[in-house]
Amino acid sequence: MSQQDNIAAQTAFGEAVNSGDLAVLTQIVAEGAVDHDPAPGQGTGPEGYQAMFTDLRRAFPDLHVEVEHLMATDDELAFAYTITGTHSGELAGHAPTGRQVRYRGMQISRFENGKLVERWGSSDELGMMRQLGLA
Repeated sequence: MSQQDNIAAQTAFGEAVNSGDLAVLTQIVAEGAVDHDPAPGQGTGPEGYQAMFTDLRRAFPDLHVEVEHLMATDDELAFAYTITGTHSGELAGHAPTGRQVRYRGMQISRFENGKLVERWGSSDELGMMRQLGLA
């Protein structure tokens, strides 16, 4: 697949996260896809991403991921992003604070046949928890 195909798949992934239409991830993420930096308890494949983002969107119903910089090769994408949202639901056992967050992250995604097969990444989760007054 081409760089443009992979960028389109990653863009669709972001749109699914932002809209909450996580069923789309079954078309974008390969069965058995591995997240090398998973959330606690996150499984593999599209189901793992769906569960993780369902939990995150439950905690932040207005969750929004904005890609700020993207680089691509034939099978990999690297990008920097900013996540924003309002803590309106339970997060890792913490009651909603009503506070807004804004934190950054970076990710590398590897694709095969137009589907995500591997992910490496890091978000400033400590910064997010500090903004919520939980750390």
